[in-house]
Amino acid sequence: MTLAFEGPVIVGMTIVILIAGTTNGLAGFGFALVGTMALATTINPATAVVFMIIPILAVNVSLVRDLSQEELRSCSRRFGPLITAALIGTVIGMVILNRIPTAPLRVGLGLLTLGFVATAQQRISIPEWSTGGTGTFARTQIGMLGVGGISGLLFGGTNVGIQLVAYLRSFQLSHGLFVGVVALVFLGVNGIRVIVAGLLGLYPNWGILFVSIVAAVPAVIGVAVGKRLRVTASERSRRLVVLGLLTIVGIRLVSGGLGLI
Repeated sequence: MTLAFEGPVIVGMTIVILIAGTTNGLAGFGFALVGTMALATTINPATAVVFMIIPILAVNVSLVRDLSQEELRSCSRRFGPLITAALIGTVIGMVILNRIPTAPLRVGLGLLTLGFVATAQQRISIPEWSTGGTGTFARTQIGMLGVGGISGLLFGGTNVGIQLVAYLRSFQLSHGLFVGVVALVFLGVNGIRVIVAGLLGLYPNWGILFVSIVAAVPAVIGVAVGKRLRVTASERSRRLVVLGLLTIVGIRLVSGGLGLI
């Protein structure tokens, strides 16, 4: 697909990236989900997924910097199996991405988005199996391999990584450490995705790759703004911002995929 990078298009994409970045800085997650789904309402969903890879990478670099060297080493060792499995699953998901027709992909992304909103409103962070009973197993190295592989597969094809966020939230980390660990996981995953996307020819043209690189700037600015707002914003307000945005985007995706708008 070729995009016409005219003034209104660039302004619109910049606003989307800024809002997504602010959301991530505010809530600790949501950049990939909000940014990808919003862009997918107006451009080819597969292009939207690939376009967001580099901005996602830049955002996670800025968030990982909040971790101390000791926290970085400790988290890398603790969540190493999760990151490794997610990397493998992500590559497989990216291979599948280019084979899915546009309309079904758009509907699928919309349903995933609305499904997340529905479960989040009920405050269901992760499936019941991972919170008790076998939840202990889910946090072992073998459990991490399973969760990481499945989550990576979904993330590689859709940029939806909320299942990884929910899984990491189950470790009851402090908010600051939680944000840093989430960023660390996605930093490793998206680092390899940039290379894989190039090798698989997923970037439709050099123009999209260039604009994707440039989009890293408003992404990082948005995160910085969100991190400042995080100090004063309540948990409830953070949830309302994220879920409100995703509800609107999810409805537009499903409607567009079905040809209703």
